[in-house]
Amino acid sequence: MVDDKLRSCFDEMVVYKDLKKSNFFNALSLPSFMRDWILKKFEDEEGNFDTEQVTQFVKKYLPKKDDWNSIKNRVVIEQERVKFLAKISVNIDIKTSEVSFALPDFGLSYKDTIIEDTVWQECKEDLIGQHETWGMVELGYRAPDDFDWSFEYEKKRSKSKDGKQGKIKLVSFKTFCPYHIDIDYYKEARNEFTVDEWIDVLLGAADYNAEGYEGDTEKKLTMLTRLLPFLEKRLNLIELAPKGTGKSYLYGRVSRYGWLSNGGVMSRAKMFYDQSKHMEGLVASNDFITLDEIQTISFSDVDEMRAALKGYLESGIYTVGNHEGTADAGMILCGNISKEIMDADGYSNMFEELPKVFHESALIDRFHGFIKGWNIPRMNDDLKVSGWALNSEYFCSIMHELRNDMSYRAVVDELIQVPEAADTRDTEAVKRITTAYLKLLFPNVRAPGDISVRDFKRFCLNRARKMRDTIKYQLGILDVEFQGKDIPNFTVSSRYEE
Repeated sequence: MVDDKLRSCFDEMVVYKDLKKSNFFNALSLPSFMRDWILKKFEDEEGNFDTEQVTQFVKKYLPKKDDWNSIKNRVVIEQERVKFLAKISVNIDIKTSEVSFALPDFGLSYKDTIIEDTVWQECKEDLIGQHETWGMVELGYRAPDDFDWSFEYEKKRSKSKDGKQGKIKLVSFKTFCPYHIDIDYYKEARNEFTVDEWIDVLLGAADYNAEGYEGDTEKKLTMLTRLLPFLEKRLNLIELAPKGTGKSYLYGRVSRYGWLSNGGVMSRAKMFYDQSKHMEGLVASNDFITLDEIQTISFSDVDEMRAALKGYLESGIYTVGNHEGTADAGMILCGNISKEIMDADGYSNMFEELPKVFHESALIDRFHGFIKGWNIPRMNDDLKVSGWALNSEYFCSIMHELRNDMSYRAVVDELIQVPEAADTRDTEAVKRITTAYLKLLFPNVRAPGDISVRDFKRFCLNRARKMRDTIKYQLGILDVEFQGKDIPNFTVSSRYEE
C-alpha cells in the first residue's frame, strides 16, 4: 500500500489527516501548514490527538488580529512577557545599526520595536534567511530610559528627555520549522514510488484524497498544476475555473510562502514598493502572489499598474521612483468562468471579463501558461484527504527549497530541442513550466538519463506546450498580430530519443 510505503520512507514527516470526517480543524480556521505542524506536535503513532489539548494550545499561542490590543496591554502596561506564533520580519537600520522587527499580521511596524544585541546574536541565523519567517515569538517591553514628567501629556508615555521611545522588544524567537529540510533525502525517497503512486502522495500533501478522483489521472494532474508556482521562480499562470473547485484553498491555505488576494483594490505601492513608507511590496516577501476573484479586483491606477506588471513579469525587476528592486514571486490570476466559455474549451475569448489592466496582448504574453480549471472536479467530501499523508508544512518547505535548485533547468535545457527562430517568450514559458513539472513529479532526476523520454514528454513537455498554446490562442483573439501564430514544435533532442 502507498500509505505503508509513505510512512516507511518519510517517517516523522507523515501525519494522519482526517478532513473528510472531522470539522474540528475547520472550526479553528487554521491554514494547512499550521494545522499539520500542530498535528505533528500532538498526534500519537496511530494518528490520535486530544482535541481539548489542541484547542488550548491554539487559544494560547495563535491569537487573532482582534487580540492584538489585549497583547499590547499585557506587554506594555502589565509588563508581561507574551509568547505566540506569528510571521516576523526584521530590519537593520544602516545609520544606527539598530535591529527592529515587524509583525505584519498584527500591524506592528519597525518603528515601534527593537531587538537588543544579545537576543539578536541568539536568533539572527533564523531571522535573516528570508524576508519573513514564521516562528514562536516572545515579546517584552523596553520602557524609556529616562522618564520625564515635564513633557506634555501625549509624550509622557512615549519619550524621554533624550528622545528615546518606549518600544516592544523581542525577548526570544524559535523558528516554526525546527527540523532540517533534507532535500537530497526527499529526492532519493521519490525512487521508491511509481509515477501514479507519487501523484497520489502529492495530492495527499495538498490535502486531497486521490481515491476521490476515481483514477482520472488528467484531473489529478490538472489539480497538481496549481502547485507549479510553488516550486519555480517567477512562473506566471492564469486559471479560469468553475466556482467551488478549491482555487482559494490551495493557493491561500496550503503554503506559508504565498499570498492570496480575494478582491478589493490593488495598488503599485502594495504590490511592488511603497515610496512613502520606504517598504517593499508583496512580490519581495512571497514565492507567489495569487489574485483570486480577479473579476472583482480593481486597480488604483490602471496605466501605472500595467507598466509595472509588464516590467516585472518580463524580468523580475521593478522600478518605482528612484527605487529599483528585484523579486522572484510568480503571479497567478484566478477567476471564475461561465459554462458557455468553458464548453468552448479555450476556443472563445476567455479574458473578456478580466479587469481592464489585462486587456493588452503585451501583458498577457508575459504569462507563461493557462490552467483549464474546468478539468478539476467541484470540491466534495470524497476529495478531502482521510488517511496518512505528507505533512503540508514539511511539503511546502520542500517546494520552497526546490525553487533554488537550478539542476532541473539544466536537465530541461539538455533534453528539449528548440526549433530555429523560435519565439523567445514561448521558449522560456515552455521550459519554465516543464522545469516545474520535473521538480514536482520527478524530483529524483539528476541528469537527462534519469527519466525516460516517454515520461518526460507525457508528464512535463507536452503539458507545458498545451498550457502555453492556450495563452497563444487567446493572444490571437486579443490582437491580430498574434493570429495564426502557433507555438514552436518543441521536441526531445535526438540524442535522447528512444
